[in-house]
This record gives sequence, structure tokens and C-alpha cells, in this order.
Amino acid sequence: MEHPGKRASRVEIVLARCWNVLNEGKPFTPVMALGVAIAYFVAVGGFSDGSSARAVAVGLAATLPLFVVFYTFDFPLFLRNYLWLPVVAFALLRPGVDVVLWLVVAAVYFFFTVFVWGTLYYRLRIGTPWTNFRHFWKLVLKNSDSTSGNAQEQLPKLLLLTAWWDHFRRVDALSGGWPADELYLAVGFAAGLAVYAWWLHRSLFDWKPAQYRGYVRDREPPAPAEPPADRVVVVVIDGMRKDRFFEAHTPVMDVLRRDGTEFVRMETVYPARTVVCFSSMMTGTYPEEHGIRSNMVWRLGVRVETIFDALRKVGKKGRLLGIAHLIDAMGDDVDSVTAVMPNDEADRRIMERAIRIMEEECPDLLVVQLIATDQTGHSLGVFSDAYVRKIEEADALIGAFVDWLRGRGLWERTALVVCADHGQSDGIGGHAHLDEGERYVPFWMCGSGIARGRVVERRHSIVSLAATIAWLLGVPYPSHARGPVLWEALAEAEEGVKPAVDAMEPVGKA
Repeated sequence: MEHPGKRASRVEIVLARCWNVLNEGKPFTPVMALGVAIAYFVAVGGFSDGSSARAVAVGLAATLPLFVVFYTFDFPLFLRNYLWLPVVAFALLRPGVDVVLWLVVAAVYFFFTVFVWGTLYYRLRIGTPWTNFRHFWKLVLKNSDSTSGNAQEQLPKLLLLTAWWDHFRRVDALSGGWPADELYLAVGFAAGLAVYAWWLHRSLFDWKPAQYRGYVRDREPPAPAEPPADRVVVVVIDGMRKDRFFEAHTPVMDVLRRDGTEFVRMETVYPARTVVCFSSMMTGTYPEEHGIRSNMVWRLGVRVETIFDALRKVGKKGRLLGIAHLIDAMGDDVDSVTAVMPNDEADRRIMERAIRIMEEECPDLLVVQLIATDQTGHSLGVFSDAYVRKIEEADALIGAFVDWLRGRGLWERTALVVCADHGQSDGIGGHAHLDEGERYVPFWMCGSGIARGRVVERRHSIVSLAATIAWLLGVPYPSHARGPVLWEALAEAEEGVKPAVDAMEPVGKA
């Protein structure tokens, strides 16, 4: 008998963290730039004496300020076009750039993204064809997220960094130090780049989702003593793009949507990375506060209370069934599932594992991450037929799970939430910077305590999930939850307990 949803091993957890160094754009940029530059230097006969090693180190020291600027600022979407201006400026200020080095950088970059990542990695992890490179290169060229697969962002960064390093390495090797004009260039250009990046983001980066002010605990009534539901099940179809969902044949989810409350303008958070989104949904607050800003988690664990902590306060239990990345944020509250299995089997095995958890532990809250849709978007693109098929397969699995709950007599007192953590844009199923297809996500609720047949047009955020779960289960709100309870979905919420509509209005641009 197949093992349902095998756990992620310790080796897989460590390898997932290592992979994030190359997958997330910010750590990837310095690793790739320096790795290729030094390898090229060695290949052309460098390190012949001690002075060469010193020059390499000096070049690295000169490049550090640029690394800091590129790590600090995102250059999302069209802002990445402005990265070419510093490249051109440096080439004009210091003609004689090693064009061969630039060609090597570009070649290594595309070899890594197209063949190592798009072909070998996905073949070994989820079983994509060995010929995946034939279309993956097109996805890399179109991609717009914050990963290393964003060619239009990574290439100008890599070209500038390698040229800068090579220039100051050669200056030190020839003169044994920096002439005054080179020192002025190093300081002035780095400072100018920092000011330029700050100005671009301050002036042009204006599409982040609005944020709620204040904490739910200070603005909303406490959860009821008699909770509307005995348990809450949240099924997150990772990376399910909203328009593609409506193109799919999903009879089960269509019935559940009509039988409950649908939020048609549910926003994700920025940056829309999986670990960031789950952290926001489970804490009720934003990356600046919970501390998770990408899938690359440098400091393990969210910095604020989660819905799982709130459940423990009153002797209740919650579990999150998901892949190894989520452990970095949610820790021991995650029942990990391996992501190394054929993509055609992934969601089925995860849902089998979810049923086993319900049978053995029957937690008050179960959050299930289905991964096949997201993985298909990344490996084949969101406009592939396979992407829609994965949504349809998730629909059938949700139907089977609901039938199982009914068969065990659990459905009557269960509230079900079905949603996506983020959408996906064109390219390699990118998600982070809120390109087209990422911002608004499918989100609906049904079952115990949920109003039937409602469609909510008002804009909401996925950060409201934590407080809403707390209300449904009658537990304290997580301490730093900012997203308000989704009152429109609650069947028995009295008018007198609802806050004023504008009391928790989000702040910022829509």
C-alpha cells in the first residue's frame, strides 16, 4: 500500500533551505555574480601570485555596497527596466568592460535557470519531461517574480556586479591601490545607486496592497463562548490563479461556493511568496510584523503569535499539513509532506494524509496545502492545459474529502474554507510582485456557522483568515492579528457585535 503523503525527511528540509539560496533572487544575485566572476578569473589564469588574491578580495570589498543596494530594494515589475541605466552609466564612465565575461555570465545564468532548474530540478522533484527546457527558456524571459528566474531583473544586476568587481580587481592589480579618481567613483557611484533605487521605489512603487490599522483584539468583540463550529478545515490550493480557476471544470467547488459565502475581491499580501502568505494567513498580520519576507527564511519562526498558539491557550489543537518550506515559519505546527514525488500523485497523497490526521488526531483546525497546481504553473506555465487539469483534480479531491467528513458524521459542525495563498503570473508561474494574475485570489467559506448564498464584493485581505478562524472556534484572536473577522460570511453574527465598517478599513492604495 502506498504511504499517504510521506513526511519530508531532515535531508529534504535542509536541501529545501539550500535551494532557496539559489531560488530566491536576493541571495542568488551575489552568489551567481561572484561565483561566475571568480571562476572566470581562474579559468583565464588568475591567482598566479599573492597580489592576484589580494586584488580579488579588494574587488569583492568594492562590490559589497552594490550587493547591499540590490538586497534592500526589489525593483519589481517595470522598475526592473530602470536597472539598465546604471549598467550603461558604468560602461560609459569606465569603457573597456570585459565583454567575454559578460557573455559567460549570461550563458551560465541561462544554463542554470533553463537546464539545472527548469529541466533537471523539476525532473528529479516532480517528474517533468527531460525536454522541459524547450519551453522553459521562454518562461524565464517573461517571468516577473522575485526569484532567480526573473531574467529581466537578474541580468542587468549580474552584468553590473561582475563588471564592477572586475574593474576594481584590475585597478588594484595594476596600481597596488586605488587612485583618487577610482575611490571617488566607487563611493559616488554606490551612493548614487542607493539614492536612485530609493527614489524609484518611493516615486513609482505604488501598488502594494492596503494594510489594516490596529489590532483585532482592540477593535472587535471577543470570540463567542459557544463557537459556531466544532472544527475548521482550510484547503489552500497553492498558486491557483483566479481567472484560470473559472476556466476549469470544478463542479464540487462551484456547489460549495454557492452554498456558502464567496469573497470576490480577496487580496493576497506583498510579497506574494508562499511562506510569506501562509505566515500572514496564520498570524493575521503582515511581513513587516511577523518577520517572514520571502521563502528564504534567515531567522526561523514567525515573530508573533499564530492561530495555532491561540488554540493552545484554550486547550485546542491545530495542524498545518504542507511542504518543508512552511516549517521555517510555522515550526512544529507543521505536519510536513515531501515535495519530492510525481506531480500527478502529490495532491492525492496529501489529501490521503489529511484524512489520516483527521482519523488519528481530529484537530480543531486543519490547514491543508495542495501543491500540484502551483508546481505545474512553475514548471509548465499557468497557461498550459496541465495547469487547469490540476485545479480540476483538486476539485475532485476536495469533493472526496467532504464526502469522507459526511460519512464520519463530522460535516455538520465543520466550517470549510477553500482559497489560494496567491495567484500566478505568466512566465514560470511567478508570484511575489503582484503582476497580473497574482493579486486577487479565489476565497470562499461554507459549512457550520457560514452564511449561505452570499457574494461579498467589498475588498478584503487574506490576513483576515486568522481572526475569522478564531471567531468560528471560539478562541482568542492571535495577539498581532490586524485583519478583521470576515463578518459578511458569518450566519449568526448579530448586528450589534459588528464594528463600524470604516473602523478596520485598509490603509493604502487599492
